[in-house]
Amino acid sequence: MSTTQPSVATPDFDWDKVDNKGFGSGYSQAEKDQMEQLYGGTLTEVNEKEVVKGTIVGISDREVILNIGFKSDGLVPMSEFRDLPDIKVGDVVDVFIENQEDLGGQLILSRKKAKILTAWDNIQKALDHDLVIEGVVKRRTKGGLIVDIFGVEAFLPGSQIDVKPIRDFDVFVGKKMEVKVVKINYTNDNVVVSHKVLIEKDLELQKIQILTNLEKGQVLEGVIKNMTNFGVFIDLGGVDGLLHITDISWGRISHPSEVLQLDQKVQVAVLDFDGEKKRISLGMKQLTPHPWESLSTDIQVGSKVKGRVVNVADYGAFLEVLPGVEGLIHVSEMSWSQHLRNPQDFLKVNNELDAVVLTLDRNDRKMSLGIKQLSADPWTKKDLLVKYAVGSRHKGVVRNLTNFGLFIELEEGIDGLVHVSDLSWTKKVKHPSEFTKVGEQLEVVVLELDADNRRLALGHKQLEENPWDTFETIFTIGSVHRGTINQKNEKGAVVELPYGIEGFALLRNLTKEDASVAEVGEALDFKVLEFSKDDRRISLSHTKVYSDPVVDRSTEARKNQNQSAKPAPEKPKEAEKATLGDLEALSALRNQMEERDNAKK
Repeated sequence: MSTTQPSVATPDFDWDKVDNKGFGSGYSQAEKDQMEQLYGGTLTEVNEKEVVKGTIVGISDREVILNIGFKSDGLVPMSEFRDLPDIKVGDVVDVFIENQEDLGGQLILSRKKAKILTAWDNIQKALDHDLVIEGVVKRRTKGGLIVDIFGVEAFLPGSQIDVKPIRDFDVFVGKKMEVKVVKINYTNDNVVVSHKVLIEKDLELQKIQILTNLEKGQVLEGVIKNMTNFGVFIDLGGVDGLLHITDISWGRISHPSEVLQLDQKVQVAVLDFDGEKKRISLGMKQLTPHPWESLSTDIQVGSKVKGRVVNVADYGAFLEVLPGVEGLIHVSEMSWSQHLRNPQDFLKVNNELDAVVLTLDRNDRKMSLGIKQLSADPWTKKDLLVKYAVGSRHKGVVRNLTNFGLFIELEEGIDGLVHVSDLSWTKKVKHPSEFTKVGEQLEVVVLELDADNRRLALGHKQLEENPWDTFETIFTIGSVHRGTINQKNEKGAVVELPYGIEGFALLRNLTKEDASVAEVGEALDFKVLEFSKDDRRISLSHTKVYSDPVVDRSTEARKNQNQSAKPAPEKPKEAEKATLGDLEALSALRNQMEERDNAKK
């Protein structure tokens, strides 16, 4: 395709000098050199792989024709001009020379590559000279934004958008933003830009100015930029200050979000600051009077107040009467019961309840409260002496176990002690845990009542008659009885006798007739050596059964009965029953004990 060149003054062409030998053969060499020089002056020298200016000289549906001053025009696909829908002949654009002449003799140009090369060149200049450039945010991506600068997509990290944390990146999409190039990676065609650096210098100057003019007590306006469990950070216009959670409100709050929110403008007072460390402590509640100053004068000791539980500790709970006005309900003031429990058994956070003012100190801003005072003291009830008269029977709940006994709650506020010695007539209970456990119900009888000192002595074994009065007539000294060894130690063995009673045999009294020593689990005959009703103690001996020639008549009767009945060895108690079943007292006692055992089961 020919190129339209600007008109140039040339000598008239002499057609007479054209002969049959060829075009221009009639010109002299000097004339040819002159013509070549004039023609060459109309062309521009171009090099491949470089960007040049081109003028649009023609437009078709598929291509755009450009003149770059070369011997022929170049072609560029129309698709590379989509960003310029209004192009027209005469417009000048940048193009990249891909090939001066292809196989068809055509000049090959590319506007797309020209844009890319020009863009990277401009990006490098922006980095080298620390220039501020304008881009358009195209979309959001993981960790930041994609910004179009000079037609190249650059990455703007979320941390480089602003000096304060950004929670919603979508608000920037489609908007223009000034940035600086901070990093280029040509290997991956990666560009990193920052908007934050543009404002940091200004903020640093503002920060210095704020810190210079800062004074304690000064009231400032700021914006909440971050929120934590212990407080919020407030942007004071270039410098951050900490508003601790305890300085947000006179009332107790568990998290700042209960009263504040992000990006909220707030008024704060400067409580303290460190110019070197650039730390500023702020307060919000200090801008309002303390609630104690507005506490009604009608509230006095004995007044009834209503509030909300804001905290529960091991020693009690705090009741918020007004925002910022709290009173302590000690655990001992929660129940009339002398058996103290965990405060969380009584109250939970956010419970609303009434309380009575026990002490009030307006100067120190302290107040103690009680809730048990809302009900009558059970120890001062008129019918107390009648209800819990000595000998009366009651059922209660075991609340606590100690080495010396257990405490039973008969009703709210009325606790009684059952001594370990008053649990059983026949068993030697070393610790109450052997007999019962916390939370179980137990029937008791009142042994002693002292209302003035709030003391109630209870017993469990007294629910039954003392069987030792009957045992005294059965386990006489010298009588022989079948028993089973339950426990054994270095001193001797505990022997279970009929009717659930226990005796003790010294180690020397456990020697059997074959010279061996009786062991735990063996059922043998034992002779009574000593019986003490007061101490509830029976001393036994197996050795005396065969070494002592004197035999009690009850023993002979038992042996005769055993020989005639021939009971199985594993059921010695049945033999005893056959022997002693004729005694009315023992039969009644046996039935009474069996009923008691069945009731426990």
